[in-house]
Amino acid sequence: MKDEMKTILSLSSPRKIPFSLIVCTYKRPDALFKLLESVVRQSLYPDQILIIDGSPEDATKEIFFDKNYHKLEYFKVDAIHRGLTKQRNFGVQKVAETSEIVCFLDDDIILTSGYFQNLISTYSQNPNAIGVGGAIIDEVQWKINSYEKAIQFDEFEMDGWVRKLGSRNVLRKKLGLISDQAPGIMPEFSNGLSISFFPPSDKTYPVEFFMGGVASYRKELLEKISFSSYFEGYGLYEDMDFCLRASKLGQLYVNTKAGLYHYHEESGRPNQFNYGKMVVRNGWYVWRVKYPNPTFKAQLKWHIIALLLTLVRLGNVINTNRKKEAVTESLGRIAGWWSFIWNKPKVQK
Repeated sequence: MKDEMKTILSLSSPRKIPFSLIVCTYKRPDALFKLLESVVRQSLYPDQILIIDGSPEDATKEIFFDKNYHKLEYFKVDAIHRGLTKQRNFGVQKVAETSEIVCFLDDDIILTSGYFQNLISTYSQNPNAIGVGGAIIDEVQWKINSYEKAIQFDEFEMDGWVRKLGSRNVLRKKLGLISDQAPGIMPEFSNGLSISFFPPSDKTYPVEFFMGGVASYRKELLEKISFSSYFEGYGLYEDMDFCLRASKLGQLYVNTKAGLYHYHEESGRPNQFNYGKMVVRNGWYVWRVKYPNPTFKAQLKWHIIALLLTLVRLGNVINTNRKKEAVTESLGRIAGWWSFIWNKPKVQK
């Protein structure tokens, strides 16, 4: 009878999937400390935590002097391995052989207590999943459409939930330049709906891309492809590049029940001019990863949207207090756009 009961329990209880967590950090000791404290409070704790520190000083290392985090391994990399994609590839090489899932988190994240429990369970519920992303909460205000009212022009609805469109998307909608695809799916002219367009429904959705700072992948995928060396330093859109290449090999998902908070730490970010250039040039790059030969109509739409968003950002000089940042980023976007004439990015195969 006892043996039969053990068999029943083993069949009803899902197997514990061993997983590792990689956090790449740069000059953010306070933010990293808050993240690790939220990891300690998890209902499911990682089997391995890898901190890959690219900071030139030792302030980050010092936070571990008084704290003994279970199963944590700290690596300080030199200038050769510094930069988000390089640090991630470095971390992947340190993952334990027994781990089956590798999770990545930005260092300015704070997790809800059930984050890993919900994230990892997605792999059991969807055996075809090669990657699963979490969901940032409290960045968008959603409301339930209780009476199934018709939504307004400046609203977006999904699964009975409604949110406001930002002013940029309202303008794009007026001009017929907003995506007609589901969130996490890139249309032919790029500029798709981000993961923030998934409602807090606690559902799991199939996607082509999700945010790299709240990501996880099967280790076997990371043995086939790596993070691209094209993206140096801050590495804007490196996550989309990786996801789009991964989507050609299998299915990605976003589990909206795996919730977390993203606090957008200012330290460690590039200056606004370089950021503006990255928005345009790296945006073009990931577009061509998915669509190497887009139609003329799609190309026209992409360039119109690039120009439109630059003008909107330039308009922030009037309607925000951060006038210098708005001007500098706009100039970076313009410089990035004109650079296509003599120096288009070469997409790596």
